[in-house]
Amino acid sequence: MVDGEKKFTNAGSLKSGSYVLIDGFACQVRSVDKSKPGKHGSAKVRVVAFDVFSSQKRGLLKSTSMDVDVPIMLKGSAQVVAVMGDTVQIMDLGSYETFDVKKPADIQGLASGIEIEYTRWGDQVKILRKKGN
Repeated sequence: MVDGEKKFTNAGSLKSGSYVLIDGFACQVRSVDKSKPGKHGSAKVRVVAFDVFSSQKRGLLKSTSMDVDVPIMLKGSAQVVAVMGDTVQIMDLGSYETFDVKKPADIQGLASGIEIEYTRWGDQVKILRKKGN
């Protein structure tokens, strides 16, 4: 687990589809449930999110006024250089950086020369989809 860039936001402002760091893992929010303040407490927000890179479900419970870390997810276009078993080597089309990425099970037909879109945070990279079908 390597840290990428992050910013802070108020826990009460999280919405479905946004990103949040939970236990140091970059997660995408699926649902947000806000409770009303009680007699001796403040309003709480309960967040259900899934890890962007491993799809593991994670939860977060915070006061709505507290700050949470939000990862700055970088997106880009790349070309598949090689497919080696469960690993795909991709090259960013702008910076020419190469990354070794775990082959996604839900994307079929990855081969050398195909353009893809990817997301990255720190040293973690995930292929999102093939371009131009």
